[in-house]
Amino acid sequence: MGHDKSLVRILIADESSMFRQALRVALESQPHLRVVAETETGCQAALEARRLSPDVAVVSLGLPHCDGIEATLRVQQDAPDCRVLVLAEHEDLETLLEALEAGATGYLSKDSPLHELLHAVQAIHRGEAQVPPWMLRSLLAALIQRRRDDSRALQRAGWLTRREREVLALLARGKNNNAIAQELVISPETARTHSQNILSKLGVHSRLEAAAFVARHGILDELAGAGS
Repeated sequence: MGHDKSLVRILIADESSMFRQALRVALESQPHLRVVAETETGCQAALEARRLSPDVAVVSLGLPHCDGIEATLRVQQDAPDCRVLVLAEHEDLETLLEALEAGATGYLSKDSPLHELLHAVQAIHRGEAQVPPWMLRSLLAALIQRRRDDSRALQRAGWLTRREREVLALLARGKNNNAIAQELVISPETARTHSQNILSKLGVHSRLEAAAFVARHGILDELAGAGS
């Protein structure tokens, strides 16, 4: 039997049982809002989202085992029609950016008045993005700067040699220097040198940053084809 289309079906994910109960009472004080599931971890949130296909997931940033950012990613993968509102302990630009990149539609501090949360849930269900107004200017500036940085990084990626592109593809898959050396039939020292050159050319400071760069721009297949 299909559910009532007039109801907004909500999933709550927070490690605190008391907070979940209080939030359920507040949400269900509105006649068209219905909490269909509560979970205390991000992994459980993704499973429930897949099982129930809720309209909105209210996800706390500090979830154990699988935090709110990872939970948002998983919920979006398992229930793509579910919109996610991330609740942070404190409003912070970096976590806002991470939440939006993970697919969240809304971002709010737990310090916010209850009426703001109720408004945010209903607004993101209508398809509106919800970001604290005072953060918008900083958010736009950060997005513009990131676009400039990414543009420069993509340009720098063109400076990589054929071998460095092969190494970067393996590095992006989590391979260490020994594994890269074995796969490309080179010495570990040569693999280490290639890795250092890659970091320098891309303008990043760690292998993790380099792997994140590859993931953000979806260029893994292109890199992997460098040797073909």
